[in-house]
Amino acid sequence: MKSTNKPLTGIRVADFTRILAGPYCAQLLGDLGAEIVKVEIPQEGDPLRTQGPPFHEGNGLTYYAANRNKRSIALDMRTDRGKAIARELCLKADVVLENFRPGVMQRLGLDYDSLALDNPRLVYASMSGFGADGPDSMKGAFDLTIQAVGGYMNITGDRGGAPIKMGTSAFDIITGTNCYAAVLAALLQRTVSGRGQRIETSLLESEVAFLANAALEYLILGREPEKWGSEHAQQVPYKAFRSQDGWIVIGAGFSNLFAELCKVLKRQDLISDPRFIELQDRVNNRDELYAILDAEIVRHRTEELVAKLDAAKVPCSVVNNMKGVFSHPQVRHRQMEQRLHHEQYGEIPTLGPAVKFSAFDITDGWSAPPVLGEHTHEVLHEWLGYDPEQVAELRDSGVI
Repeated sequence: MKSTNKPLTGIRVADFTRILAGPYCAQLLGDLGAEIVKVEIPQEGDPLRTQGPPFHEGNGLTYYAANRNKRSIALDMRTDRGKAIARELCLKADVVLENFRPGVMQRLGLDYDSLALDNPRLVYASMSGFGADGPDSMKGAFDLTIQAVGGYMNITGDRGGAPIKMGTSAFDIITGTNCYAAVLAALLQRTVSGRGQRIETSLLESEVAFLANAALEYLILGREPEKWGSEHAQQVPYKAFRSQDGWIVIGAGFSNLFAELCKVLKRQDLISDPRFIELQDRVNNRDELYAILDAEIVRHRTEELVAKLDAAKVPCSVVNNMKGVFSHPQVRHRQMEQRLHHEQYGEIPTLGPAVKFSAFDITDGWSAPPVLGEHTHEVLHEWLGYDPEQVAELRDSGVI
């Protein structure tokens, strides 16, 4: 049962998005109590359903990562009747989400300007690869190509090594999170203005905004940032070290932390070594220092060294695999693994929320990702007032 004590309870979202960025945005809105209707093509659905292997109960695993707390309606918007029903849904919604290429929603008669004439309170969010306009706006994009064009691959990887993609489709997720925040802001402004608005974001804009200090190194100093692997451009020692039985990261760039690290390693001589006395010295002589530290740290077992460094208050961690993450006592304490149940495919894990609230339990009422078209009948009835005969006629004609 859905919680009635969440900030977005009563907000209706017509979700026309697919793949990852848009569905992830919708999922976050659903976490906060919004009613999400996921509009999918009959017999096909969101392409994430068929992306794999691996699969679980007929869906690609990534589908489960971005589609909890939604109801699925199958609707063929290639038909005139399907377009008309889609428009009806938009006019009943508080929020419309879409991530087609620019121009697609306009051809369907579902563009913001058209809808806002009849639903001026509508918040309409568009996500794309390169942005709503401009010379590259019509180009298709995947997270891989965006990581390349937006600069992240050029600053990710080992020193002197090949460009490396980040380990997940990071900018799909960041774009979805940016859009989620923007929708919340627009809904808040609507309480004052009484009107909705259009929101635009893209993978490219999300990535460039995420460059942060790397971008400013170029914009202020005119200097291209280097690839540093796990190292830090301005702090040394600060990287992943091979241990006797695994890997450990240590962040001991500041002088007090460096001194504690040296004591743990029983290399107090390094504290007064003129090459390493100040942070600037350690940055300038990083290769010499790392050659020494690499040889020392590899002699230690990971857990034993982590315990000693923790006692000395030196920031460090085992480099965990997924088993290590989800067995970590702090991760478990913060309930970052949740379980959802679906009548058809049973129990499915989902990730816990990144943010907790004192006024409500954000996980209360969470539902499992839906089967394709699972809620077509009930959404058409609840949102649009269609009776069973009308729904049956639409099904017979292939519209749903």
